[in-house]
Amino acid sequence: MSIAQIIQNAWNTQAKWLIVLRPLSWIYRFGFLLNKQCYKSKFKTAYHAPVPVMVIGNITVGGSGKTPLLIQLVKYLQQNQIKVGVISRGYGGQGPFPALVTVDAMPEIVGDEPCLIVQSTGVLMAVGANRQASIELLLQHAALDLIISDDGLQHWALERQLEWIVLDQNRGLGNQKLLPEGYLREPVSRLKDSTVIEHGAHPTSELNMHLEVAIPYLLNPLYDQAELFDPCLDYYAVVGIGFPQRFYQTLESLGVEQFQCHEFPDHHDYEIDDIQFEDSNPIITTEKDAVKLLPLLRQHPTFNREIWVIPVEAVLSNQCYALLNRQLSQLGIQIA
Repeated sequence: MSIAQIIQNAWNTQAKWLIVLRPLSWIYRFGFLLNKQCYKSKFKTAYHAPVPVMVIGNITVGGSGKTPLLIQLVKYLQQNQIKVGVISRGYGGQGPFPALVTVDAMPEIVGDEPCLIVQSTGVLMAVGANRQASIELLLQHAALDLIISDDGLQHWALERQLEWIVLDQNRGLGNQKLLPEGYLREPVSRLKDSTVIEHGAHPTSELNMHLEVAIPYLLNPLYDQAELFDPCLDYYAVVGIGFPQRFYQTLESLGVEQFQCHEFPDHHDYEIDDIQFEDSNPIITTEKDAVKLLPLLRQHPTFNREIWVIPVEAVLSNQCYALLNRQLSQLGIQIA
C-alpha cells in the first residue's frame, strides 16, 4: 500500500496518529494564505476572462460528487441554449497542454475526468495547468456565454464570477484539519464565501444533490446476445477514485453483496495486471475508471473477463436550478 493510500485511509477513519503531521499543516496553511494574499493585494495578477467564469470545486481532497454535478449542469445549460465551455487542469494527463478534449481523446493525454465529461455531454472542453491558455483556446473555437472550471477553486490566478462548492454529507469535513493532517484544502470558513451544494441522501440544505444509479452496462460484451446485470454474482470491485466507500455503498444499494475491494489511488493509470485475477469472476467499476480501462482492453483483445460499469447521474434540487438561473441573470445570461 502506498503512502498516499495509507494517509487517505487515515483521513477516512480520522486516525489519531495524523497529529504528527500538524507541523506540515501549519506550513501548508502559511503557504496557501500567503499565495491567496498575493492575489488579493494585486502583487500577483489574476486573469480576467472576457466571458463569465463559474468554478465548481470542493475544499476537500478526494471525491465529493463534483464531476457528476458539472455534467448535469452542462446538460441543463445546453438544453437551455446556453453556449457553455469547460476547462480543467487535466490531472493525470501528459499533454501537451493546452489541449482540446474530443470524444476520442485518450485519458493518458488529457486526464480521465475530462474524457468522461466530454463523452457524457459533447461539450467544448480544454485542459491544462494554465487556465488562461485553456480559455483562450476555447474562445478560438467558439463564442461562449459561460465557461465552467472543473475544480480550480484554489487557483487564484483565475478570476471567477460564480463559485459552487460541493460538500459531501457522507464524508463530511473529517477532522476539519488542513492538509496533510486532514483532507481540507482550505479552512472551513471558506464555505461562507460561496454557494454550497450539499451532496447526500438526507440533506439539511435546500441547495442539495444526490446521485441516482442508472442501468449497469458491460464495458466489454463477450457475446453477441444482450446480458443482464446479475447482483448475485461475486465481483471484483476495482476502483481508483477519491472516496471508494461511496461506490461500495452504491453496490450495496443495487443488491450486490459479494465483492472483493481492489482500491487504487485516485486517477490511477491502470495496467493489465491490475485486472487479472485467478478465477473468472467479473469486475465491477465506475464510469471514471471505465474511461481508463477501455483503452487498456483495446490493447489486449484476448482479455475475456466481464467488466460491468455502474453509471450515476446527479439529481439537483429545484432550488439549485432556481439559484443558478438568478446568478446567471445577474451576469446577463438568460435561461431560455
